[in-house]
Amino acid sequence: MRGRKQNGGETGLLRKLASISAGLIMLCASRAVAADEPQKWTGPFGGTFTATFAFVSDYSFGGISQTRRQPAIQPSFGYETPTVSDKVLLSAYVGAWGSNVNFTNTGPTVEIDLMSGLRLKAFDKKLSFDLGVIHYNYLSTPADLFYDYTDLALFVSYDFGFAEINGKVRYSGNSFGNSGIAWNKRIQYNVPLRFIRLHENVSLKTYGTLGNQWVERNLNYGIPNNDYWYWQFGVIANVYGVDRSLSYVDTNIDITGCGNTLNCHGRIIFGVWKNF
Repeated sequence: MRGRKQNGGETGLLRKLASISAGLIMLCASRAVAADEPQKWTGPFGGTFTATFAFVSDYSFGGISQTRRQPAIQPSFGYETPTVSDKVLLSAYVGAWGSNVNFTNTGPTVEIDLMSGLRLKAFDKKLSFDLGVIHYNYLSTPADLFYDYTDLALFVSYDFGFAEINGKVRYSGNSFGNSGIAWNKRIQYNVPLRFIRLHENVSLKTYGTLGNQWVERNLNYGIPNNDYWYWQFGVIANVYGVDRSLSYVDTNIDITGCGNTLNCHGRIIFGVWKNF
């Protein structure tokens, strides 16, 4: 999961998926799914800034709650360079994403993720590649818990018009909690519901995700086996520039395997966020 080792015999919560947020940040509410292209501000060297502020009823990474099924506030900020040229749509980016978290053996704290990478678009921007590095930081947590770690991430997406399909692979040489080598693989679809016309300032889309997390030392990570499956599906509504999501999230980890908690159990998550 990114399971967290817990006191009292509990094995640990998990980490996010979240979906990395819209635009530069690759993470989003629940981490649910980014809906529309964020507004961009002009930055130095011809680049652009983006920012997002999100509220979610539960911070879920890889299907497992990071907040004990309680709400989270999640801001993000990023900068992207201009592309190499009009024909070579290659750019670089840096960003930061944050959220409150609540683990059994540390209590409430803050997670700050720092990221950088390269983004390439082709075929009229329908095909996208994103290769990046993400470093996860947990403020004020004891160093001997080894919570902080780094992922290499590859994201590939193709927009068919009627639907977008994307896949993501994350690799860590030593993942959360000193759990060794870890792989996270997931596939996702996004389908705009253009046939539903509620208002000119309202748009809808549906999405679904299926993923698998594998770790070398599962007990350090906080899961009962070396791997587990997670999934989610839901709807996103953009209403006057504000995104709202309603999704169902679940894993194949039972209550016992999740430290006798409901943190891996199926649940409904609500999110709202605004791109600035």
